Amino acid sequence: MSAAVDVAGRYGSGREVMRVEDPALLAGRGRFVDNVPVPGQTYLAFLRSPYAHARIGAIDADAAKAMPGVLAVYTGAELAAAGIQPIPTLDAFKRKDGRSTTTAERRALAHERVRYVGEAVAAVVADSRDTARDAAEAIMVEYEDLPSVNDPVRAIEPGAAVLCDDAPDNIAAEMRHGKIEETEAAFARAAHTVQLDLVNQRLAPSPMEPRGVVAQVEPDSGRLVVRLSSQMPAGVQQSLADALAIDKEQVRVVVGDVGGGFGMKTGVYPEDIVVAYAARDLKRPVRWQAERVEEFLSTGHGRDVVSRAELALDADGKVLAMRVRSLANVGAYATGVGVAIQLMIGPWVSTSIYDIRTIDLHFIAVMTNSAPTGAYRGAGRPEAIYITERLFDAAARKMQIDPAELRRRNLIAPELMPYTNAMGQTYDSGRFEQILDRGLALADWNGYQARREASKARGKLRGRGLASFLEWTGGNVFEERVTVDVTPDGAIEIWSATQAMGQGIATSYVQLAVDVFGVPIEKIRVLQGDTDRARGFGSAGSRSLFTGGSAVRVASERTVEQGKQLAGEALEAAPSDIEYAAGRYTVAGTDLSIGLFELAGKQADRHIFVDSTSTVSGPTWPNGCHVCELEIDPATGDIEIVGYASVNDIGHVVSPTIVRGQIEGGAVQGIGQALAEQVVYDRDSGQMLTASFQDYAMPRATISRGFQTEFDTSIPCLNNPLGVKGVGELGTIGATPAVVNAVIDALDRAGLGRKAEGLQMPISSEKVWRALNGEVDGSPFG
Repeated sequence: MSAAVDVAGRYGSGREVMRVEDPALLAGRGRFVDNVPVPGQTYLAFLRSPYAHARIGAIDADAAKAMPGVLAVYTGAELAAAGIQPIPTLDAFKRKDGRSTTTAERRALAHERVRYVGEAVAAVVADSRDTARDAAEAIMVEYEDLPSVNDPVRAIEPGAAVLCDDAPDNIAAEMRHGKIEETEAAFARAAHTVQLDLVNQRLAPSPMEPRGVVAQVEPDSGRLVVRLSSQMPAGVQQSLADALAIDKEQVRVVVGDVGGGFGMKTGVYPEDIVVAYAARDLKRPVRWQAERVEEFLSTGHGRDVVSRAELALDADGKVLAMRVRSLANVGAYATGVGVAIQLMIGPWVSTSIYDIRTIDLHFIAVMTNSAPTGAYRGAGRPEAIYITERLFDAAARKMQIDPAELRRRNLIAPELMPYTNAMGQTYDSGRFEQILDRGLALADWNGYQARREASKARGKLRGRGLASFLEWTGGNVFEERVTVDVTPDGAIEIWSATQAMGQGIATSYVQLAVDVFGVPIEKIRVLQGDTDRARGFGSAGSRSLFTGGSAVRVASERTVEQGKQLAGEALEAAPSDIEYAAGRYTVAGTDLSIGLFELAGKQADRHIFVDSTSTVSGPTWPNGCHVCELEIDPATGDIEIVGYASVNDIGHVVSPTIVRGQIEGGAVQGIGQALAEQVVYDRDSGQMLTASFQDYAMPRATISRGFQTEFDTSIPCLNNPLGVKGVGELGTIGATPAVVNAVIDALDRAGLGRKAEGLQMPISSEKVWRALNGEVDGSPFG
């Protein structure tokens, strides 16, 4: 037992350990898509639309086909004729007229019409990348230019360009939550009301590794094998099978290392389908690797919501009701994920940690001539929390109440747990005032005035912003399958359908397995990314640890229990008399024992194998208090974040180093939205103006002086056996409103007053300088 305690004490959950993923990555042995050559591979390149909206006329590919090395040219008409199916959307949402989500068919290659700049129109397969690219440029396409619209407010106006003939108003679907009449009554009797028009701008997920895919057909079985960079291998497997109209078992999806996902690698893309079709058609391996400009143009974008938000309060600052009307720009094709995020998932957290019982939330998914939107770190929750936290600061400013005090007056009390919010979502646990108090103390909230005076003495404006909030995690799938294979060579292999993408999940799984098996950490191998070995939902919605990790714990325990049965047979003892510790089974009260790996070698098939499926009982609700302080140079508008403190309730911490990286890395992404990032399309032509890192401003390491990050582990989640809460998106969700609130606070104190609330993200130094000189953003609603 002492050995087991020593191993678990050094390497088990809650301990700081070196990431098990890093040695291979640091030595250059990463298995990213473009690092894995396939004998006989060919290369595919796409011709993309230069128009935001146009009818496709004649396509002349003769010159491309005649080029040496070109193997095939494909068009949308040819793929449609070959029976390639469009990518489906979800029928779960409705339009006002009662019809299900209405959108144009999204095909692997555009057919008859293109609806955004960068949509793939044709594909070329050749024996080299350069040849494929040159041939794609040789294809001549006749386009009939059509009117376009890329702003959701203009898109729903009469006379706007129509993207889908079945939805002449450009509305794909809409949902309204809450009680309209009760909300109106609450606003009528309110002592105070505030209203803000807010923009959550469009963002381009920018992982280090762009998308890539290579497909080939197994010569013996005829199965399609697809290697790509994805967070959800099983989901891609099913989608490819559906698109190609073949059985799912005829498709194997393999994922190696993934150089970042952030949600945008959660499903199938048109390019994946084209590559898979070409491999089946040519009976040759076909490879495509996205260039960065292709990622900007055609990868799923995030956010892009304009909102009119209102809060009604009584004379003491208690919120009576919240009202929000949002237009979500879901792009040219209303994807199921893109619609669900804005119409359902974001609203789930709109009331956050506050006891707000009366709501009227109206969300409309609008189609425009822009790339489709989908999941991006936070997926609806950042948009919702940004709105709520901006409203609370605006109300505090109007009522001249400390913003922390106004929040305190509206917090959900611990004795109300489990608490069901106005959206019908149940929080299993939470002590929100405790987290608020710790966050304020860490940030030295009461010492702010002295720091503000010191900044003023240096000629700087100082602002302070607060975000106290929660989020939902889970991906709405709470079952996970894990297999454990104990081999006589001293290895424990754990297969999971969740997917590593740089977040270090394999390390956390190894630590959880060490807790159970009590063996050295190097004896445990976590394997992922092969639909032949592991099938499940994958990694999204910060579910990997609380769902997948719980499944690893349960599967490991089941393996130990199965081993007791086998050890009883080997040691001629009753299984109830067998004890397990530190990799050995012992007959209680004797010195008779057998090692775990020795026991595996004694089996007929020379291993101990457990196939385990388990579930957790619901989502997790991580929460936090984030406080940002910043300085502004009034001469230039330059913003410097000089302090960022956060206390985060994520339940039990398995891997402290990893969760700290998740919180702080996520915060940097949230700061990026607040101050820098924005996808911009030209209003008239629909051309993207930010299709490279020269024009799309990413956050840099110098954007902050660092972070003070603490965790409160005293409030375990009650919905899973680990007591953990999802952490991957928490930092992103809290940082954006905390930073923006700090900027507005600084400008308000500089004399702008309520005008400062009109600033929209990203709040660049130019916007700040203009605001200080009398120019403030207008309402997105005109």
